[in-house]
Amino acid sequence: MTHHADNLFIVTGAPGAGKTTLLAAASADGLRVGQEAARAIIQSQAAIDGPAVQWRDPAMFAELMLDRDIQSWQALRDSAGSVLCDRGIPDLVAYAQMLKLNDGAHFGRAAALYRYNPTVFFAPPWREIFATDAERIEGWEHAQRIYGPMRDVYTELGYRVVELPKAPVAERLAFVKGVIAHA
Repeated sequence: MTHHADNLFIVTGAPGAGKTTLLAAASADGLRVGQEAARAIIQSQAAIDGPAVQWRDPAMFAELMLDRDIQSWQALRDSAGSVLCDRGIPDLVAYAQMLKLNDGAHFGRAAALYRYNPTVFFAPPWREIFATDAERIEGWEHAQRIYGPMRDVYTELGYRVVELPKAPVAERLAFVKGVIAHA
């Protein structure tokens, strides 16, 4: 049985494209924001020098992200009002495909079972603001390379992709709020 949470809006896209900044602004503006699983897992694994990071064990990393994303979906679905989710379960479908994980079919089953609002916000690669950090170690080429396959997965899963404008954060937030108001 498919579960729908039309109040959950995914914000995803290329790494380093301003998603975290946008979501911080949304939170400061009073919107509820779900946290990104990947960044949290990398931080906790780094603290214990654990194996479940993408550069050591991509399959284990993906499994932990899936578990966290399902828990986040379940925790946020009954929230009053709209919630912006920093990435979502469908990202893992793309991740499994790009890394050619041997047993990735369950990511697709999870994406089919736990549905978000049909409108998904995509941050395009944006060279002028791109930067690496302790959790984002991939370079600019990686950001460009994964954007198309991720968009394709969301489209194949029946989501309506809305590309975020390359604009100052206040304008991006106003754009997101406007789209949500008419979704």
